[in-house]
Amino acid sequence: MSRKATRTVRIGDQVIGGGNPILIQSMCNTKTEDITGTVEQILELEKAGCQIIRVAVPTMKAAQSLKEIKKQIHIPLVADIHFDYRLAIAAMEYGADKIRINPGNIGSEERVRAVVDKAGELGIPIRVGVNSGSLEKNLLQKYGGVTAEGLVESALDKVKLIEDMGYDNLVISIKSSDVLMCVRAHQLIASRTAYPLHVGITEAGTLTSGNIKSAIGLGIILNQGIGDTIRVSLTGAPMEEVKSAKLILKTLGLRKGGVTVVSCPTCGRTQIDLIGLAAKTETMVSEFDDLDVKVAVMGCAVNGPGEAREADLGIAGGVGEGLLIRKGEIIKKLPESELLPALREELLKLRFSQR
Repeated sequence: MSRKATRTVRIGDQVIGGGNPILIQSMCNTKTEDITGTVEQILELEKAGCQIIRVAVPTMKAAQSLKEIKKQIHIPLVADIHFDYRLAIAAMEYGADKIRINPGNIGSEERVRAVVDKAGELGIPIRVGVNSGSLEKNLLQKYGGVTAEGLVESALDKVKLIEDMGYDNLVISIKSSDVLMCVRAHQLIASRTAYPLHVGITEAGTLTSGNIKSAIGLGIILNQGIGDTIRVSLTGAPMEEVKSAKLILKTLGLRKGGVTVVSCPTCGRTQIDLIGLAAKTETMVSEFDDLDVKVAVMGCAVNGPGEAREADLGIAGGVGEGLLIRKGEIIKKLPESELLPALREELLKLRFSQR
């Protein structure tokens, strides 16, 4: 697909916009003041494929914790600020690579200017964020409620405020829990600005509903060439956000590499624990992001052998056992309990052969 041309913005050692790869973000659900717990979560997210991490900064102690957190991680650190402009300034002084603010709840223009001046002094980008829940009263009245047009106007008003202060190192995000409204808002703002866009469906919900809403909304937005960095917002573990974001990007052809797992939906013919095996396979293959291969986990003799042969590696289930298949050739028949370890061993062999 053709990507919309946007400005480039550097966030730590990463760059978004300007046709660069779309980067995956997540947000810690730890207390930022808990340095050890926050670092542990970020390191796990790094392994899963997270490329930018955001943390909440509701207190001065949280802002001060950024300095030590940053020393122990390897991806850009974004500070999420609301209400208190002093926390935004402190977060930048303690090493945040980017700050996320909503100028509408930071306070007076003088306070916003203080934040902008510090960002300019340190060369730190600002993500200007507007959510459907934070739309100003005058825009609610103007548009008769929350609308895509109102979200865009609110965001661009805040961008102009910061531009008028002499700063344009900006990223924009406009999010709504209404999927189609969110899509419309992104279409509108992409036609009116060249700033890079952070996209996502806010308050999308739990693992099931959140993934469905995010896949549909982000799928439509990204497939139109809109978006430079994404977050899948889920009520759950941040690890699930990263896994979902990777799959959305791969499905759209916007990311290469990593193991693609296909598995059958199961039926009465299945005589192994295919659901459990497929789930364990998806978890296991996450450590093989350096490979670009397809793995099939199939449950019975109807489609199993054929589908497994079309993949680089495959399992075709039988009665409490299964066939392990590599490049269309049956390698061996194994008991069900040995299928997953054998599959992992084959992936290790593939990795070694490609070095």
